[in-house]
Amino acid sequence: MPTVAQSSTETDWVSRFADEVIAESERRAPGKPVVVASGLSPSGPIHLGNLREVMTPHLVADEIRRRGHEVRHLISWDDYDRYRKVPAGVQGVDESWAEHIGKPLTSVPAPAGSAHPNWAEHFKAAMTASLAELGVEYDGISQTAQYTSGAYREQILHAMRHRGAIDAILDRYRTKDKATGKPKQAKQQKPVDEAELEAAEGSGAASEDDGSGGAGGYYPYKPYCGRCEKDLTAVTGYDDETTELSYTCRCGFTETVKLSEFNRGKLVWKVDWPMRWAYEGVIFEPSGVDHSSPGSSFVVGGQIVREVFDGVQPIGPMYAFVGISGMAKMSSSKGGVPTPADALEIMEAPLLRWLYARRRPNQAFKIAFDQEIQRLYDEWDKLEGKVADGSVLPADAAAHSRAVRTAAGELPRTPRPLSYRTLASVVDITGGHDEQTLRILSELDPANPLGSLDEARPRLDRAESWISTQVPAEQRTIVRSEPDAELLGSLDDEGRESLRLLVEGLDSHWSLDGLTTLVYGVPKVMAGLDPEAKPTPELKVAQRTFFALLYRLLVGRETGPRLPTLLLAVGADRVRLLLGA
Repeated sequence: MPTVAQSSTETDWVSRFADEVIAESERRAPGKPVVVASGLSPSGPIHLGNLREVMTPHLVADEIRRRGHEVRHLISWDDYDRYRKVPAGVQGVDESWAEHIGKPLTSVPAPAGSAHPNWAEHFKAAMTASLAELGVEYDGISQTAQYTSGAYREQILHAMRHRGAIDAILDRYRTKDKATGKPKQAKQQKPVDEAELEAAEGSGAASEDDGSGGAGGYYPYKPYCGRCEKDLTAVTGYDDETTELSYTCRCGFTETVKLSEFNRGKLVWKVDWPMRWAYEGVIFEPSGVDHSSPGSSFVVGGQIVREVFDGVQPIGPMYAFVGISGMAKMSSSKGGVPTPADALEIMEAPLLRWLYARRRPNQAFKIAFDQEIQRLYDEWDKLEGKVADGSVLPADAAAHSRAVRTAAGELPRTPRPLSYRTLASVVDITGGHDEQTLRILSELDPANPLGSLDEARPRLDRAESWISTQVPAEQRTIVRSEPDAELLGSLDDEGRESLRLLVEGLDSHWSLDGLTTLVYGVPKVMAGLDPEAKPTPELKVAQRTFFALLYRLLVGRETGPRLPTLLLAVGADRVRLLLGA
């Protein structure tokens, strides 16, 4: 059986990156595992845009594993980042959490009612569960654990010894003074004011911190205060020989420590990231568009890792933002932003994987939480059919393969994948009543009836969740309990005859395909045409008029679920009652 790499074409971005990463790893570190990396900041709900930071290297790492190479996918949890602001819309959180702004995320209390010990662990937990469901294999690294254990001690001391070189690199990108045309001095290191706190969002990466300096010089290291635990500190002096570092905090605390023994602080982001590239030997790590512009952390980091840490910048594709149908660009510091867990409530893991696999990293795309999800599932089922009959294009086959399995094996799938659109309509009409749902689904194909709802799960559960959580109440389907006598009494002879033809054909057409033929065929017969005749523009108008009449009589409005599904769900006897037969 050919591997994904063997069957893919040049449009398959995953295989191209895998080729490049393997070659680069063999050049840099022959015989060692290939290292790819992601970084996530648990500063709030970790959203579907952040998931691209993980899925891009995951898909490349998985392709490398399929080829028989050893590979490590590192996910760096940036849980030693500062807590920047109180995110809106998080249950169990109010403005009292503002008192913790400036502390490490692992020193901030978890939302009220959480089972987790701190803020970072609370938001990491949901993402960890989602990654497990998605089949993402990784090695997690807590930056709190790394920094507070002294793991980066030599790297910190090295950066402080070479702070002049770092400052010079950063100075190449600092804004020039309009009056003199010369680079502006690095901003004075001082406690962050409330406006800055409010403006800074997300992870340390988002703030693009590069450290600061002034009369005391430039320092790429930021201590957390020994009294208030916050990073509202300013380094006032440092001795390379003794490693004595002095700092003051806005809270009034002053302290002198030996940096060779001190573990309560971290390198600023633009130095921290390249330090980790060298420390971990990262070969591949993507970055968002906000980190790829001139002077941004990825660009500057490439020079710092080479000139200061004697390392090499990873192969780093820029990835575009992920949107949600009807929503703007995401920010995890704001409430109401869908997370991977939210998406996995309404779609199966292979479908969510496919959305990230089929688009190149630099292509933006949207994830549907609205009616578009039904079209998306239709597209997925059509792809599955092409894979089954061998008519699929190579690049599409590669994306499908990466969606349904990893190097470790197949992901769980629905044994009998009925149409998501149909499942959603059925659970909408039945309110999720299992017995009614099974009856209707068993009648979709009488020659091969569904034996148990378990055969339709987990897709059935995802469709039910979508109906209950994403479809507004006013759009839900409520079948009439009594006939609309007024509407029935107002029908002309043609209207009554069309209903008679439909009712007459129910028993002989009682399946999804049969009822589809019947509801489209009645207007054809009324027009004197063969039921199999191709529709004309005039006939299409007549069909829409007939459909609107049926919807009004069955559910009291002119639109609703697909009529064949609706008829099956209502049941033949009740259909006859509501149509006045």
